[in-house]
Amino acid sequence: MTVNLSEALNAYQQALKRPVEGGAGADDGLAPQAGSGSDFAAMLRDAAESAQSSLQQGEVASLKAAAGQADINDVVVAVSKAEMTLQTVVTLRDRAVQAYQDILRMPI
Repeated sequence: MTVNLSEALNAYQQALKRPVEGGAGADDGLAPQAGSGSDFAAMLRDAAESAQSSLQQGEVASLKAAAGQADINDVVVAVSKAEMTLQTVVTLRDRAVQAYQDILRMPI
């Protein structure tokens, strides 16, 4: 399946106009889930599993698009969500490493 530039741009524009499902406070995979463990490790595990799920959905959508079996708008939305999730995870990792380094530099 070949996609020309104008189709891709139109798909991105339509995705931007589409309202976010769930509105404000929608499940972005980082909020604690009801019924999950109350400790930090459980919250972190749930967030990591949600992020992994989002990345897998983006990968599946792009594979379907490569096979010509998916709507380009759905692919753009799934890949955009996966990209945003990856950027969030990388930012959190960088902040955690920076915090650890700051702790190591603290005088005793």
